Amino acid sequence: MYNAVDHQLMSEALAQAQKALYLSNPNPRVGCVIVKDGQVIGRGHTQKVGGSHAEIQALADVKANGFSAEGSTVYVTLEPCNHTGRTPPCVDALIAAKPAMVVVAMSDPNPLVAGKGLERLKAAGIDVRCGLLEADAQALNRGFISRMTRGLPWVRLKIAASLDGKTALANGQSQWITGPLARADGHHWRAQACAIVTGVGTVKEDDPSLNVREVDTYRQPWKIIVDSKLETPPAAKIFNHLDGAGVMIICAHLNTPELQQKAKLFQERGVEIIEMANPQGKVDLPRLFAYLAQEREMNEIHIESGYKLNGSMLRENCVDELLLYYAPFLMGDGIGIANITPLQGLEQRQDWQIIDHSLFGPDLRLRLIRN
Repeated sequence: MYNAVDHQLMSEALAQAQKALYLSNPNPRVGCVIVKDGQVIGRGHTQKVGGSHAEIQALADVKANGFSAEGSTVYVTLEPCNHTGRTPPCVDALIAAKPAMVVVAMSDPNPLVAGKGLERLKAAGIDVRCGLLEADAQALNRGFISRMTRGLPWVRLKIAASLDGKTALANGQSQWITGPLARADGHHWRAQACAIVTGVGTVKEDDPSLNVREVDTYRQPWKIIVDSKLETPPAAKIFNHLDGAGVMIICAHLNTPELQQKAKLFQERGVEIIEMANPQGKVDLPRLFAYLAQEREMNEIHIESGYKLNGSMLRENCVDELLLYYAPFLMGDGIGIANITPLQGLEQRQDWQIIDHSLFGPDLRLRLIRN
């Protein structure tokens, strides 16, 4: 069905979608390329939320370049929307432009769309094809797909460790295990997330800022602190340099006057305090991620926490992807990657699949997803 030129042009549309990586949340990252008589006449990608979608940007580019989209072929990485959200339906604009063909990488997992956009285009007499480089388009929008199909965000746990799996010395010192190139890559993953989650232990011990500094980004992710007993220091760096980002503290209970007073002081500074306890009096992590997806429209969550919270996240099956950076040295005695309950047999293990490996200077980065 598809030839080499089709693959090349959809690859260019995917490259356009990459431009929305730090920009479009909570909308999916979408790219569009419009071709006529063998020439690309328009390009576009999804803008910040409330702005134009990729197809609208590409059609505007066609007009700005002095062309007409009538009779053209449109390559777009996600099914054009057929509903009015923050912007009008893209299918209406495409139908009005009268292309001869629309080639789509993947259908939209949003139940409001889910094939309806493709049907509208077909009903208008446009030749529609779907499935070209589908896996590449899906990989670009794991979080959006997860939110639409599971009601959960895509949760990525980032860990920096020595070769022998230690994330800090026995005294807690952890800065810096990996080199500057690996740390800069970590900021690339921070920038594309809707929120960065950490634990109160990390805030107290490392006092991180948890903002994006190493890559240029239009928006800063939310900062979320898992803090059962509301022990976050008010002077912590995480409250500085917000650049438009919000901060949430997720606690277990506010059932004493002391906790209520602490919460009030944080709220007066614009920090959201949310109670979310499990039966053990800790923060209910699965419920937290469901809340972030369903109530706050968050697609991807990036976790940078310590040994204890890492273990809780893994034990409670909250993690979809591991982002592991290994520095080429042995630490010996120290703190491990995660506080996981010892196995009684290998059949109890969690199996992960490596999907990518890269070097950043001397440091090895592995990306893994659950089998």
